[in-house]
Amino acid sequence: MIRINLLPHREAKRALKKREFNFIVLGTVVGAAALWYLGKLILDDQITSQQRRNDILVSENKKLTDQIDEIKKLKDQTNALIARKQVVETLQVNRGASVKLLDQLVRQLPDGVYLKSVKQTGQIVNIVGLAQSNARVSTLMRNLDASPYLQNSQLVEIKNVNDKNQQRINEFSLNVSLKGLEAAPMVKRPVAGAPTTATDQGAREKVMQAITK
Repeated sequence: MIRINLLPHREAKRALKKREFNFIVLGTVVGAAALWYLGKLILDDQITSQQRRNDILVSENKKLTDQIDEIKKLKDQTNALIARKQVVETLQVNRGASVKLLDQLVRQLPDGVYLKSVKQTGQIVNIVGLAQSNARVSTLMRNLDASPYLQNSQLVEIKNVNDKNQQRINEFSLNVSLKGLEAAPMVKRPVAGAPTTATDQGAREKVMQAITK
């Protein structure tokens, strides 16, 4: 007996293949979505880790910047202290320089010469005074050059003026260099100023008497 299959077998095969294709497409889409999500999770984790490292670097950089600023402040304070120390040491070395300078000027001052002012700038001392004659000025310059603390006296200017008695007298200005005496910082004072030590009392009084004559 012959059996005849009257069912639409071609349509059944096409439906089966279609279902298989749909499963394949769906599996592919699901797999792709899973891979994309997994990649996104990995990238997000890497980005988060890198952000944490960046935050740590920023924090450490800020700490280093603060430390550098603190070190700079300490260096500035150290430099200021060193500068003050040098000033103090210089003052300690030069505190007797002015007294020694005035003492030498008084010792080398010849008769007939009166000083008006003494100005020290570094190693150079400018002396302004009055003299009865040019020869007195020359004697003063020779005496200054013979001093153990002074040297290289140079006449800057000499001119005739009238004193308080309307008598003609020579006013001179000369420079002399310090030799064995440490130079004090820029100082300007009248020779007839108040004495600072007992040993300088007589020298100052002599100059005051000379100026007031």
